[in-house]
Amino acid sequence: MRPSCHSRIPLAFSLLIAGCALKADTADTVVNTNAPFFTQASIVQAATQTVETLAPNTLATIYGSNLSWTTHVLNANDLEQGTLPTSLDGVTVIVHGIICKLLYVSPGQINFLIPYELTAATAQVLVERQGVAGPVGPDNLPSVTINLAATAPGFFEWSGNFIVAEHADGSLITAASPAQASEVVVLFAAGLGRTVPDSASGVPPAAAATILYASQLQIVLNGSVLPQASIYYAGVTPGYAGLYQINVTLPDVLPPDPEIQVVIGTQSSPPGVLLFTQ
Repeated sequence: MRPSCHSRIPLAFSLLIAGCALKADTADTVVNTNAPFFTQASIVQAATQTVETLAPNTLATIYGSNLSWTTHVLNANDLEQGTLPTSLDGVTVIVHGIICKLLYVSPGQINFLIPYELTAATAQVLVERQGVAGPVGPDNLPSVTINLAATAPGFFEWSGNFIVAEHADGSLITAASPAQASEVVVLFAAGLGRTVPDSASGVPPAAAATILYASQLQIVLNGSVLPQASIYYAGVTPGYAGLYQINVTLPDVLPPDPEIQVVIGTQSSPPGVLLFTQ
């Protein structure tokens, strides 16, 4: 089954169009009491809204204070030669010395993309707002560190704790239009890591690209692992930077609204996420 391009993902995710990250230069930044402030515990994966290890090419959210003086939702005029901007209203996010691509800034929240090329186990995170950097320690160096892994899988959710998923025709799986036994469905995820072929950081994929760790990926329904042969594709969604999809055939016997998880090696998506079924 070919990757679906009929995503009903909210507009913010549909604007995940990114280019290569740039190296940050913070030598002339100023630190003061109005500096951006956040903590490690306030950086979450945007799909799951949970504090966890993050991975390359993962959409993430920072919650804090003084992050921006304005609220700015990404629009078409912000794109830089077809890529997401590295700055919105004078705000930038720097992870491990790399300036990240942005989707949204406000005084209390920033949505950004973890750079694709990161391979470190930990990374320092800094926000600069019009030249004012934070949070920093007494040595004026970034004081917030996040943990990174090759993958950090999670499903996008809506309608409470139900997964964002589609039927093969591109229509959304809902309570009124649930998935059926033996049906091929498309599951939307984040944090599935690098792909084959490789890609530059944040570039919107023009075609399907399978995740590097596809052989380790499992889909689990109510605690039971689906056969590997039932997974037709696990990779990027063409046209959407940071968005992944898993095309899978559901089992012949399907329980009502089962819990669904994606597992890659030792990393798994949070429990308690359900799939609308009949």
